[in-house]
Amino acid sequence: MNASPFNQRSAPGAQPGGRLAKGARGSAMAAKAAMSLLLVMAWPVRSGTLAQALDQAWLRHPQAAAHAARQAEAQAQGDLAAALTPAPPALALSSLGDRFNANRGQREWEAEVAVPLWLPGQRSARQAQARSAAVELEARSLEQRLQIAGELRAAWWQLAAARQAAALAARRAETARTLEADVRRRFLAGELPRVDANLAQAELLAAQAEELDSRTVQLAAEQVWRNLTGTAAPAELDDVAPPATATVSDAHPYLAAAAATAQAARDKLRVAEATRGDAPELALRVVRERGGHSERYANQMGVTLKIPLGSAPRLRQETSAAQADLALAEAVLSMARQRLQLDADRARDELAAAERQLAMAHQRRALAADTLQLAEKSFALGEADLQTLLRARAGAQEAEGAYGRIQLARGAAQSRLHQALGVLP
Repeated sequence: MNASPFNQRSAPGAQPGGRLAKGARGSAMAAKAAMSLLLVMAWPVRSGTLAQALDQAWLRHPQAAAHAARQAEAQAQGDLAAALTPAPPALALSSLGDRFNANRGQREWEAEVAVPLWLPGQRSARQAQARSAAVELEARSLEQRLQIAGELRAAWWQLAAARQAAALAARRAETARTLEADVRRRFLAGELPRVDANLAQAELLAAQAEELDSRTVQLAAEQVWRNLTGTAAPAELDDVAPPATATVSDAHPYLAAAAATAQAARDKLRVAEATRGDAPELALRVVRERGGHSERYANQMGVTLKIPLGSAPRLRQETSAAQADLALAEAVLSMARQRLQLDADRARDELAAAERQLAMAHQRRALAADTLQLAEKSFALGEADLQTLLRARAGAQEAEGAYGRIQLARGAAQSRLHQALGVLP
């Protein structure tokens, strides 16, 4: 028994025996050749991997353009936190004299170098904040890549479904075209009534309309893929196998990003607690002065320590804001862990259901193929009418399409499980 119900063709004429079988085989071989040519023309012949597609999509993403600049920003923040002073030293120069009034030669020159000082614990807190900011940046980058991978997986299975529908529609149009030609010849020979010729022609028109609709859907799905990656979609796309664990690990990019944000919020709170006011300043002063033209310049040196008085309301504001950010980040982390585990469980259930449905669809396809084969033989021998053949053919087409859809559903469920478990290609 032929497993594919669409490879059987009605032979022209109603003569039984070897000529009938030979004509059916020739018609089937011609249909196979036409279908193969159609698929070669419609599908790219190359194959690819999800990792390659993800790299192409990442290069086109706006976040990728700013990633290098964000890394430079994080590096600069780390260099600033590792500096000896919280801010650069400041140089002040001043001059005082009486040349515009008495002009007795009184002169005074002053130079001052002021250096801000770290508060106790402030430098280590800022260094920790810089490190957590760099970790958060990389975690957010991986999170973004996983999000793009999810978009690619969804786009791929939509495209695969569109391609399958287009291929099935093309096969239906080809079989309808062959059937219409056979029925027309038999009608002209007076072997079939006109109503059968009309039915065959209507079936051909409906199949051709379906083929056009499916091609439009396929082109739209291919455009979505091209918008994501900038390249044509491959004929096949490999995806990696998911990890064996049934739980979402802390290495999941979404959880890692949420954890990095929570750590950054903790370090921000630590900085707010360590910064009890503005930075104190230590200044070295050098004064060179004289009282008149007849006097020699005298040099003086001094040290100034400037300690700003703290502002309690401002400190409470900064600390409260950091505490609020930390509470929000920890809540987001907890909810993300629960949500991702539920997504993984649902994807696993969908995959198991698709596996069971695929086994039933396989049996249904075999039964429909056998029914179609019997109906084609009966119609060729004149034992069944055209409507019976069309019903059998429609049932076989539906069974074939359902089997392909469930196959794609199983692959899509597998990809959703990859996505839920945070599998990056």
